[in-house]
Amino acid sequence: MLQALLLTAGVAAAYSLPNSNGAPVPLAKKCGPSSSKIVCMHKYASVMPYHFYREPSNGKDPASGNFAQTNVSDPSFAQVAGADIIVYDEAALKILGDKPSVKKMFDIEKKGHEAPVYVPGMEKIFFGEPAAPAPLHQFVIDLNKEPPTLGPHTFDPPIYAPNGATINKGKLYWAQSGGSKTLQGGRLEARPGIVAVDPQTGKSETILNNFYGYYFNQINDLVMDSKGDIWFTDPQYAWFSNLSDTPPRLQPSTYRFRPSTGAVSIVEDTCVQPNGIAISADEKTMYIADSGSINGDVSDSVQARSGVAFNGTTVGRAIYAYDILKGKFLANKRPIYIAQDWIPDGIKVATNGYLVTGAGLGVDVIDPEEGTVVMRIQTDFPVQNLAFAGKDRKQLWMVGVGGVARVTWELEGVKLE
Repeated sequence: MLQALLLTAGVAAAYSLPNSNGAPVPLAKKCGPSSSKIVCMHKYASVMPYHFYREPSNGKDPASGNFAQTNVSDPSFAQVAGADIIVYDEAALKILGDKPSVKKMFDIEKKGHEAPVYVPGMEKIFFGEPAAPAPLHQFVIDLNKEPPTLGPHTFDPPIYAPNGATINKGKLYWAQSGGSKTLQGGRLEARPGIVAVDPQTGKSETILNNFYGYYFNQINDLVMDSKGDIWFTDPQYAWFSNLSDTPPRLQPSTYRFRPSTGAVSIVEDTCVQPNGIAISADEKTMYIADSGSINGDVSDSVQARSGVAFNGTTVGRAIYAYDILKGKFLANKRPIYIAQDWIPDGIKVATNGYLVTGAGLGVDVIDPEEGTVVMRIQTDFPVQNLAFAGKDRKQLWMVGVGGVARVTWELEGVKLE
């Protein structure tokens, strides 16, 4: 109310600071190809005219308190909320190409959806639903048709609540996030672990399900290096979201798993809730998202769990970069990004080194060398994870709470097959 009164009173009559010629400089302007609604920001909107104000998130809705909802007297800023793409660095317009598009492809149940993984040759994308009550089937997008189609798919044995996935040498590797001994009426038990799947036959095999007898908390996301080691994050969200029947017994950590020997080594234990993980194309740098701003109660006494809460003033909504030492250890942790909206979730790497991460109602594109967001893709649903797809890997598919969307552009994903 105070902000509205000040604006009405004319406290901030000028809608932006003047340029060297004394003319106003709009914060936002239309730019780029006309195939999408693209808005370029003037110098990252680093100076806003007074009086401006951004509401904090209400702690429940990722749509609340977004940057696009900032109350600012510059009328050009109204374009931001309706844009498909916000460009902060105009040099990055080249990654959009001549006809970029952002399109919602499917409306799905308003629950969490994760683990999209593209299978070359089959031209299909599989993804999961790690939100209670989680089904034992996954979903498959068939790219052999235009428009693509969406349907259920069940592996044998079924995979419970997959939250992350990758592909290597034609085999899928799923981060199974849930733990229960009463699946299928007690006929099936599953624990957080890693499940390998032949996508051609649908046959699955658990290759990891414990740490010296302890259940993992919730294997959230994973990435495989060229040696075949799997690096994975293990936050505590399965307990918070009723996907596990056992409270956490391990500190939230990141591990390296060697399938050939079965050995698991801890590599990181300072993130509040480690989430998305990605490796640079040259395998010199590891990226881990900390989503600890979303947290909950891990005590054994909590029986009826009401889920997690978001606190944007706490630590835990950044992506960190680490040096990979001798291909085995992580060192030299440094923050390279903090989410402008909500928290960073899944991370993927492009061939030019850029990172893409789901963050609230959209995806941020990050230059990790500069530590800057160069552009943002906006959606009408919270994006949780993503995958590059298509024969040229220039489609970005985004899945999350209530939707599946596709970006077509010239940004090319690192080759996985």
